[in-house]
Amino acid sequence: MTPELTALTLAALLQMLQFVAYSITAQRQVGRKYAASPRDEPVQITGIAGRLQRALNNHFEGLILFGIAVMVITYSGQNSEMTALASALYLIARILYVPAYAFGWAPWRSLIWFIGFLATLYILIAALM
Repeated sequence: MTPELTALTLAALLQMLQFVAYSITAQRQVGRKYAASPRDEPVQITGIAGRLQRALNNHFEGLILFGIAVMVITYSGQNSEMTALASALYLIARILYVPAYAFGWAPWRSLIWFIGFLATLYILIAALM
């Protein structure tokens, strides 16, 4: 497996861990009865649970673009040490993004997000070269 595909796989596992962390914290906030209900009445998730939910949703958006970048660079056979490095940088940024968002590390959260974004952008541009 290429380093880029390894990073993509680990990013997907991170997404699953984020979902578990969000689910646990949200359930503590709303209770098991509501969590198991059809949720016809929406409840506002706040605090760390709300921030974990937003970090999870943000990673869904980033993971789509990163997944496209990894697939394009892999299928075109244009992966290199630099695209492997960019993939690792994306993964590190996404790992750091979770506590940065959960604990409100401003302005670091935005900077960490931007690093992951630039890493993905680099891979996409490298695929076009």
